[in-house]
Amino acid sequence: MDIVEQITNLQLLNQFWILLFFLIPMVIISRTVVAGTRYSPILIIVIFGLSLGYILVLSDVSTPGLNEFPFINLMASTTIIALIVTFFVGGQELRKILGNKKDLPDDMVVPSEEETVLGTTRTQFVFILRSFFLLLGIEGLIRLILGTGQDVMLSTYYPLIAYIGLVLAIILIDNKARILNKRLYIKKGLIEISGIVFVLFLSYHAAQLIESIIALPQIFFAMMIAAAIGAILYRWSFGPTIRALLFGGIPVVLAANFMVGGSRIGEAFTIDGVNAVLAYGFFGQLLWMFGGISLIMYFAKTANARNLAPGMAGALSHSGLTGACTAGDFGSTAAKRAPIMINIPFFGHIFVFSILAISADRGSLWLPPSIILVSIGILLTIYALRNLKKAKGNDKKEINALMQFSFGWQICAVFGGLTLLSLSAMQMDYGVMAQTSAISHFGLFAAIQEGMFGSDAALLIPFIFSMPFLVHPLVFYMFGKAMENGGEMPVKPVYFMALIGILGVAVSLLFL
Repeated sequence: MDIVEQITNLQLLNQFWILLFFLIPMVIISRTVVAGTRYSPILIIVIFGLSLGYILVLSDVSTPGLNEFPFINLMASTTIIALIVTFFVGGQELRKILGNKKDLPDDMVVPSEEETVLGTTRTQFVFILRSFFLLLGIEGLIRLILGTGQDVMLSTYYPLIAYIGLVLAIILIDNKARILNKRLYIKKGLIEISGIVFVLFLSYHAAQLIESIIALPQIFFAMMIAAAIGAILYRWSFGPTIRALLFGGIPVVLAANFMVGGSRIGEAFTIDGVNAVLAYGFFGQLLWMFGGISLIMYFAKTANARNLAPGMAGALSHSGLTGACTAGDFGSTAAKRAPIMINIPFFGHIFVFSILAISADRGSLWLPPSIILVSIGILLTIYALRNLKKAKGNDKKEINALMQFSFGWQICAVFGGLTLLSLSAMQMDYGVMAQTSAISHFGLFAAIQEGMFGSDAALLIPFIFSMPFLVHPLVFYMFGKAMENGGEMPVKPVYFMALIGILGVAVSLLFL
């Protein structure tokens, strides 16, 4: 090995620690900023991630896309890993609800309440750190097993990435937390890692197998398999892998994606058509988020975050709200309900991804089935709102109604938005990116990231997806006000922002 190779190897390994230095402090500091309030740290991760990515390019440390930091791009591509855990937990909760199964007491771990950093306990800090190593380790291992990603700079380092990530994740156990059976706890963590790898392996080959018939993305099969396993193993008590990824997986993934997105801020505005995408994405956030909340408030007569947060997280497959809910930012009830609501609309993705796959081949939206689905979504939303109104605080009735709302409003949002965009001059791939960012839809984001709409869209989506998150100060401010007010969200500001969203989307479509 010559001196040039040695220096290259050393630089790449140093980037592992640079990534650790970038992402973990970002997540920790975001928790510190909101400490003592009821606001979600996801809000601060948005701002820090976008600004850091932009500064790296502005300072000539990197170029748009952060190709000089391959570990950041590797972390940004681990979205599907974080989602598999959510799907698994959602499958468990669905089986319990539909089968009238009782919750078993979870006494495996009693977390440490000692604050390591302001706003973050010792156990939470370990969860975030372990999530980082788990995401990298599992991604390195699955790429090594499948033989994918061989054209990138890190391809020869996958064995080492997998080894470092998984070994550190396994040994990172909070010694201040009270663990009932440490040997069993570690064993559960290993089984969970194996399970995630199994789902990734199976879903990849399922997508490859059916690709000649219809190009469904891997995320679709991963959702179905993970939810099915969760339903079968509904009595499984969480080990360190699921606990860590539920708490810290989505924030870490979002931080990496926001950095990549932020690095493209200067470049993307020069691309023809991107401004229209961003305009629709910005006002679409207001329309679909606050429009949905307005419907729940006005027709279902409830303004409590226990319904609004998981309901909208599921109805939009919303990445920010999903991360905030599963991390417990909106209370234990929302944390328990969110995985259920995230899973329910994903069953409708049989239609979403199949119609979009056909539309991608056609180069335009397949309108007849889209219009039929919008009609079904409207009817189901109306039915759900009536049932939610009748629930009157009953937990099981609220959950059932929210499941119906999540499914109905998701179909309205996805196909309603795409139908509107198809009537404009916006091309198909830009339209899908616009709608993905307008509802912060994790599934569509992962599908575009996988290349469902071509390489150009795959490169642009981290930026397109992250920019409408600038609306999230409003979203999280409103939910934060709700949590400060016993869970009750102010009504009139929600109606006002929904109105701005309607007007903004109407204007942006007129000028497309």
